[in-house]
Amino acid sequence: MTDPNAATAGETVQAVTREGRPRGLFADAWYELRRRPMFWLSATLILLVLLMAAFPQLFTSVDPNYADLSRSRQPPSGEAWFGYDNQGGDVYARTIHGARASLLVGLLATAATVLLGATLGVLAGYHGGWLDTVLSRISDIFVGLPFVLGAIVILYTFNTPGSTPSGVRVMTQVVLSIAVLAWPVAMRIMRSATITAKQQDYVKAARALGAGPGRVIVRHMLPNTVAPVLVYATIALGAFIGVEATLSFLGVGLRPPVVSWGVMISAAKDYIRVAPHMLLFPAGFLTLTVLAFVTLGDAVREALDPKLR
Repeated sequence: MTDPNAATAGETVQAVTREGRPRGLFADAWYELRRRPMFWLSATLILLVLLMAAFPQLFTSVDPNYADLSRSRQPPSGEAWFGYDNQGGDVYARTIHGARASLLVGLLATAATVLLGATLGVLAGYHGGWLDTVLSRISDIFVGLPFVLGAIVILYTFNTPGSTPSGVRVMTQVVLSIAVLAWPVAMRIMRSATITAKQQDYVKAARALGAGPGRVIVRHMLPNTVAPVLVYATIALGAFIGVEATLSFLGVGLRPPVVSWGVMISAAKDYIRVAPHMLLFPAGFLTLTVLAFVTLGDAVREALDPKLR
């Protein structure tokens, strides 16, 4: 009698080895991702946002900083699909152009967080001992800090009331504030992965052959420990875009003349009843973008972890 599970197992083995050799971790993950509709949906939304940020002129030719007070708070129409804001600016044009600043803050904050956290995590996990103890206790201190409150304190410290810092300076401060408060998560993820990888035979063999710590970490451990950090980075990118909007809404993040979704939401908060379109469209784009990154991160996590398939 034929076992129905045997055919399924045979198909799996054939899929894995049909190119003549077993697929690697990332090749196998890509094979799994291609079969997930949510991956394609989230990837399409993210690609659209990236195009908006890189080439806003493909979507609108209207200057996002142009304002006509005679059109103040006019509702959506054929002339302005998303209506006009309180100053008479085109909400559609500002939403399209606002993707750049919001996405840039998220990307830079994610890069800084992962770079700092992963570096410290590798050092702590590989060397252990007093270095691991010191870095772990420092990360515990930062984990105990309320995230948004900590960012508000940092930004208020660098910007005295009444000051008008440049947009680049404020963006840099927001990125550094997020990185300073968020690095312990990346550090703990990389530390755990490094401790696991350090016990593997290929690392022990590299040490026995005389490879130094730098070579062991870069050539042998990083390729096998970077996967969980990439998953975290994908999810964190969406979260950091939301953090930028939160800080801008509270008045300590980006501010005019910078155009971002957070700045638009902050400007619309006093006109929700009389002009809800000023809030709904940038908030909608923000929500969809954050959701797309979180969904993509979940799909990547499931594809990289065979236990979750």
